[in-house]
Amino acid sequence: LSVDTLQFLLFLYIQQLNKVSLRTSLIGEEWPSPRTKSPDLTGKSASQNKNWNDQDHQAFVQSHLSDMLELLLEPDQLTASSHSAHSSLVSYEAVRALSFLIEGTVNKSRTVHPLHELALWQPFHGKNGYSKISKAFSFTKLESWIRSCLTTNPFGMTACLKSGKKLAWAQQVEGTTRRAKIACNTHVVPEVFPMVIMSQVYKQTLAKSSDTLVGAHVRIHRCNESFIYLLSPLRSVTIEKCRNSTFVLGPVQTSVHVHSCDNVKVISVCHRLSLSSTTGCTFYILTPTQPLILSGNQAVSFAPFHTHYPMLEDHMAQVGLATLPNYWDSPMLVCKESSDTSIFRLLPPSEFYTFVIPFEMEGDTTETPGGLPHAYQKALSQREQKVQIWQKTVKEAGLTKHQRKQFQMLVENKFYEWLVQTGNRQQLDSLVPPAVGSKQAAG
Repeated sequence: LSVDTLQFLLFLYIQQLNKVSLRTSLIGEEWPSPRTKSPDLTGKSASQNKNWNDQDHQAFVQSHLSDMLELLLEPDQLTASSHSAHSSLVSYEAVRALSFLIEGTVNKSRTVHPLHELALWQPFHGKNGYSKISKAFSFTKLESWIRSCLTTNPFGMTACLKSGKKLAWAQQVEGTTRRAKIACNTHVVPEVFPMVIMSQVYKQTLAKSSDTLVGAHVRIHRCNESFIYLLSPLRSVTIEKCRNSTFVLGPVQTSVHVHSCDNVKVISVCHRLSLSSTTGCTFYILTPTQPLILSGNQAVSFAPFHTHYPMLEDHMAQVGLATLPNYWDSPMLVCKESSDTSIFRLLPPSEFYTFVIPFEMEGDTTETPGGLPHAYQKALSQREQKVQIWQKTVKEAGLTKHQRKQFQMLVENKFYEWLVQTGNRQQLDSLVPPAVGSKQAAG
């Protein structure tokens, strides 16, 4: 396995996007400074993660473009102080690496090209200083050309929420759920993977299996006390700043990244799982790579993937995922706490229960792909045995009709109490869609 060195340098450099400057506090300004707050997803000012904001991305590249180009220069093009000179030349390989961050169109057409393809286009040679003899670009001309053409990503997250198609999945009721926003940019995106953003869904159950989701980058943000089922083959999923929620995902072709979440359950077949800054989260996964535990996590639990829906194996085949190998139980600590294995645990079989996806769909999958590890299967079998013994005991107790009725009421009341105490009542109640059958997942 290998990565392009210049692209990797740029990848490391752009991690500074979220770096907070302590300098303002030294010169007497309030810190964090209110002026540094970026607009939130609706464009209003709020202090929040810059990963979600396209304007911040553009501002960062504009202000650091010169440094980034210098980073990509060959050593012989740098001065003694490691800076560019007026005569410095930028190699074609360096511009190719910049395509990792920048792409564009000619005359606002719908066809998107990587930066290096645009830079080689004959009419632009005068502006970007490309020389066919040296096969390189003039540093100063290339920088000013990129700077003059740079604009925010028209297919990014901010644009998706502002001008994307609003999807009426969440129930728009008065009060707490009015802020829920779900948007998709499928209708404007040219030949690249579409994006679906779900933000601020509160106390709801959402279930979808649709063409809108197939191959989409899904961004789930600030969802709370909700149950979200996305039962389609997905490209990637980011779950950020969510709390007390359950996410059941169709097979994910690339990665599932969970960040700053508290007490969430994620159930998925995915190529890779990574997590950072999470607390008390449980992951039921089937994955051919080791889950990556990045920094800031506490009380993480891993368990085997434990559910199915009728189209699951078809969807797995579409994204190229199989049942083996499966490294759900071999996480890798990639953080400063890497010696502290108490950050995570494998869920004990005594706490393990299967998960039923309560929707009807067409399809052939009738059981969990690949089955369950022996210890977990054994725990389930023992529990089923107890239920059978209990049923047999009740049957043989010889109760009268009146006693049976009383006993049934007692059991139902206890069950209702348990539903309320565990929060499962909300889950069951929210599964009943308003005047629509349970086939809403297939819509």
